Amino acid sequence: MSTSAMQESIEVENDTATAIPAAVPEEISLDDPSLYLNRELTWLAFNQRVLHEANDPRNPLLERVKFLAIVSNNLDEFFMKRIGGLKQQIAASVHTQSLDGRTPTQQLKECQSAVRELQSEQRRIYVALMEELADHDIRLVLYKDLDEDMRVRLREHFRANIFPMLTPLAMDPAHPFPFISNLALNLLVTLRYPGGNEVYMARVKVPVSKDVSKRLISVDGTHTYVTLEDLIVNNLDMLFPGMEFVSCGLFRVTRNAIVEPDVEVANDLLEMIESELRERHFAPIVRLEVQPGMEPTHRGMLAAELGLNEEEDVIEVEGMFALRDLFEIASIDIPELHDKPHRPVDHPLLANDRRNIFHIIRENGPILLQHPYQPFSTSVERFLRTAADDPKVLAIKMTLYRTSAGAILDSLIKAARNGKQVAVLVELKARFDEAANIQWARRLEAEGIHVNYGVMGLKTHSKLIFVVRRDYSQLRRYYHIGTGNYHAGTAKLYTDLGMLGCDEDIGQDLTELFNYLTGYSPPPSYRKILAAPYNLKRSLIDKINREIDHQNRAGNGLIQMKMNALEDADITRALYKASRAGVQVDLIIRDTCRFRPGLPGTSEKARVVSIVGRFLEHARIIYFHNGGEEEYYIGSADMMGRNLNSRVEVHAPVENPELRQELRLILDVQFADTRSAWDLDANGIYTQRTPDDENARGAQETLIGVAEKRLAASAKHKEKKVRSRLLSHFQWRLREKGMQ
Repeated sequence: MSTSAMQESIEVENDTATAIPAAVPEEISLDDPSLYLNRELTWLAFNQRVLHEANDPRNPLLERVKFLAIVSNNLDEFFMKRIGGLKQQIAASVHTQSLDGRTPTQQLKECQSAVRELQSEQRRIYVALMEELADHDIRLVLYKDLDEDMRVRLREHFRANIFPMLTPLAMDPAHPFPFISNLALNLLVTLRYPGGNEVYMARVKVPVSKDVSKRLISVDGTHTYVTLEDLIVNNLDMLFPGMEFVSCGLFRVTRNAIVEPDVEVANDLLEMIESELRERHFAPIVRLEVQPGMEPTHRGMLAAELGLNEEEDVIEVEGMFALRDLFEIASIDIPELHDKPHRPVDHPLLANDRRNIFHIIRENGPILLQHPYQPFSTSVERFLRTAADDPKVLAIKMTLYRTSAGAILDSLIKAARNGKQVAVLVELKARFDEAANIQWARRLEAEGIHVNYGVMGLKTHSKLIFVVRRDYSQLRRYYHIGTGNYHAGTAKLYTDLGMLGCDEDIGQDLTELFNYLTGYSPPPSYRKILAAPYNLKRSLIDKINREIDHQNRAGNGLIQMKMNALEDADITRALYKASRAGVQVDLIIRDTCRFRPGLPGTSEKARVVSIVGRFLEHARIIYFHNGGEEEYYIGSADMMGRNLNSRVEVHAPVENPELRQELRLILDVQFADTRSAWDLDANGIYTQRTPDDENARGAQETLIGVAEKRLAASAKHKEKKVRSRLLSHFQWRLREKGMQ
């Protein structure tokens, strides 16, 4: 990228705000809607920042393709969850305004407008990336443009591997309109008998799946691809032999993912979630995507049959549908077109120390884990694996929100088989992971593990492993408290924190918390942890108010928070109140943000920064200066109403001075980032920072380097200690020999 281009500030505008006055009155009410940004629109603005990564030539080409696929996948989820939710409110005649003063109808219209702009930019970038990929012999081509020999080979592939899986469904008075699966690609085919005038209509589902076929079909094993739907379209004569084809159009529907289960019908939570999954399969449709140029009567028929407003809910898609399938191209193994491979390095205290991990924790104090810079396998999985094998471990308790097959489940099963008491709280309501979690729950129950589904009315989102071990003559409680899920896959892609420790007070708190999760009656208070929905929100507001007191007395108020989202009205108001009092408020927020920094008289000195890089920022850190008696917390909760009021979340204090230094470094590095940081202004506009040095590294690359240097320094220190011990032993032997 040229130096001049690097100097250009890239601004992403979005309709996240109503117009604000040039000078906000100092005594403006903290309930004024003009103070707050819109939740949905700021989330779309985050995706605009992700899309920018796809357009940034500083990123390797296949990484840019990956970002394009991520945005497409995110937009699908946005329609399923957020647009679906807004449509439900509108259907229920809800007119209540959001915190920022918008009705559901207003939010829906503005979201649809923002999505159109986002998708227009997405298509432009797609075309540009396809041109760049072609320069590296990676192409997405049309079947008709291939030579005859290649078409013959692909037709044979179609006959052997695709054709048997296709089921054409006629649509006429004798054949009702077929069920259309969520996010599936479909062909609307019109045809007639030779010489006939009557036109018939049929639907063909494109069978994209890991069991049938990938979306992109390699041409003769090269990096040239045709889409599966293009292959089907050009071989329809096998499906409809002897028929004449009038037209063939591609379409795709998106269904609402928010379904209210029938609690009265379900006998237990497991049955209720299974019922919800079945209902979601048939949920109302919120979006219809069609090819440009589709016959208007066909387009109108689809909209009518699917219960959609043709003007509002039907979107024409230029080029390739479902760009999330570009992950298939993004995964091509061409190293020079990817980021430099990232190889996590072990935590210095755990590297090359094969002792029982509980001994290491007990002797060294708490250990702060930083993923993906440090491996999940040699830290969290090792902790649980050791617990399963250690004969002194008596009990293991754990919360599972999202997980994957592999070491975590295997260790829990092994622990149960080894006679340990194992209790696992599986959150069945984890969005889009319900089916997998039901499967894990049944597998664990079959192994004799006590499986619990949490507290009715609350999702359990906390990330906890709790181990009871007999140390010498007493029981000691060990734990892992994290910010991310116990999922080996996402641990390589998300930035998260975890703490291994055996603090007695935290251990007692977790004992009482798990007793509540598996039984009844939450404790009236906790010694150290902050837990939602019990004391987390109230404690945070109290600490924010305490910072105001410190500011009034000594002028040194400082609050810093790193999170994925800031949506809760009470926390946002409290931060405004603190900023108005002169407290420095610094926020690192990945996506949704209600707070407007830079409002005169209200948030003049406040900062909001968003980091977008090769990994998804997912860690949560909370810091209060507290008059010099600093407080740090890490945990699972974002500052959202759902997290603070209707989920079980845990934030734990980080009290060890060395661990605090590590958290301080993370915050300082991210606030100082000039490569991948974006600044939010009072109008809801994000501007990407531009570095003076075109070779500047982003915060994530810096932290990769920090992890590597720490391990190297630790290894050097250990080597010196070993050499010192050997030298001392050698000198002792020499003295002993001289005395002889």
